[in-house]
Parts: sequence; structure tokens; C-alpha cells
Amino acid sequence: MKILIVGGTGMIGIHTAVHLRSEGHDVTLGARRPPAPDSVAATFPLLIDDYTATRLTAADLAGFDAIVFSAGNDIRHIGADDDRADFWRRTQTEGVPAFIARARDAGVPRVVHLGSYYHQVMPHLVERDDYVRARALADEGARALATPDFNVCTLNPPSIVGIVPGVMTPRYTTLIAYARGELDVPVFAPLGGTNYMSVRSLAQAISGALRGAESGKAYLIGDENLTYRDYFQLFFDAVGNPARVEVRDADHPLLPPAFMIPGRGSVLAYEPDAQETALLGYDRGDVRRALDEIVAAHG
Repeated sequence: MKILIVGGTGMIGIHTAVHLRSEGHDVTLGARRPPAPDSVAATFPLLIDDYTATRLTAADLAGFDAIVFSAGNDIRHIGADDDRADFWRRTQTEGVPAFIARARDAGVPRVVHLGSYYHQVMPHLVERDDYVRARALADEGARALATPDFNVCTLNPPSIVGIVPGVMTPRYTTLIAYARGELDVPVFAPLGGTNYMSVRSLAQAISGALRGAESGKAYLIGDENLTYRDYFQLFFDAVGNPARVEVRDADHPLLPPAFMIPGRGSVLAYEPDAQETALLGYDRGDVRRALDEIVAAHG
């Protein structure tokens, strides 16, 4: 297949591109700016576009057999001067379905849209949190475009573990330094936890969705339910620090409550459907390997 990955120079996009190319697909990356010349992303054909700006024409999209949409913005991308309601409208609730509609009108037969797990696991958050509501509406709007001749599905993954190849990631650099005892921060984790999944497993699921996802369906995907203590402990284990992470009912500077969308101390745990996991064909039990890879990449 000839595949366009929107958001192709991000961490998920690059891993997906490499995985799909290894399977023999012809992959093009869509991004707002060119990648660094020495990056893996620079080895792929590139289309410069901002999906919210409608720069790509029907002629630009018409030659693709499928599009992977992995560019949905989240809370990390909101600028200090952004109006939140307008930001979510442009980047999620209206922006995502509008781009997918352009793909449909260009004759692209298949789109895999990457969403987020919150609204599918905890639907009550839709009314409470504007980010979760925006993701839910983008998911619904994208899948509403599905027809027998236009296959659209959404994959809703959890917290993704992985890095852009060759790029030092600040959040992992900090966590690794913490695990090595290089930060003046007590060794503990806050209450709560969530589901984690490696970027390799996600790339496999995307490939599976391109092969055989049901049109109009949202797939809740994931791997391991870990408490935040478990997650922190994986970093300590990976760097060879024998310290045992304890749990405290306290805020942690490396995982503040603002990052816990379901709420401070909450546990967001679930088991992905076994039949859907088999259909999509992604590995389980891959988080520890991914973290070991991250630690090795950061020296």
C-alpha cells in the first residue's frame, strides 16, 4: 500500500513509518516542517502540511491507498496565549474530521485515526474535562464519515512508551536521572496508575488496522496496567539502582496532578479485548523492553 502518515515526524509517526516500510509498504510522512537531515524521518518522502490549515489538496491526497492520522494535538501543545475552546475546535473536534473528510473526497479508501483511551475507558470524563471531550468528539466525528467504501477506524491507545530514534527526550532524561539518584527528589511515587503500551506495539496495531479493521469501529488498545510506583520502579531497575520505590499520598514533582487527567490518585486500568488484540496483531508485555531501550539510548 501507498500510505501517508500525518504527524509522521513525531515519535509515533516515525516508529509506524519504519514498521510499515519493513512490511513492504510505500510510506510518505506528512509534517508541518522538515525533519533534521540526519534523522530517520529524513529517509522518507515528505509532504509539508498543517492538517488544521487545509494546505493539502485533493490531488495531493488522491494517490494514497491509506492514511494514518497520528497528529492529534493534546494538552502539551496548548500555548500560553491560546484560547482553549478555539484550540480544541481547530485541532480536534472540527480539525480532525475535516481532514478525514478531505481524504474521503480525494478518494482515499482507508484511514486509521489515532485517538486516546480516556473517553472509552472513563466516559464520565467527557463532561468533566475539555481535552477528553475534544478527543471523544474528534473520534465520533471521524468515524461518522465511515461508509462501506470508505473505511475509517479509531485506535484509542493508553500512555505510550517510546522515543524518537536518536533524539534525547527531556521527560525520560529527567526520569533516568531521578532513577540514578542524580536529582534531589525523594524516592517515592504518588498514588494511582494507568495503562501503558510501547510504541512498537502501537505501530503493530496500526498495521493490523490497515489490514483488517472494521469500518466505523473504535478499538481500545493497550498493554500493561501499572501503578505509578511500578512505572517508576521500572526505571530504577533499568539503570541498576537497587532502591525500592515507595508509595506516598503526596504530589510528586515529576508527575504532578495536572498530568493525571482522571484525577489525583486515580487508577485507570483495563484489559483490551482479546479478539480485537488478535485481529490487530500487536504484542503484549512489551513495556519493560521499551523502557530498557530508552535507558540505553539516553546513555
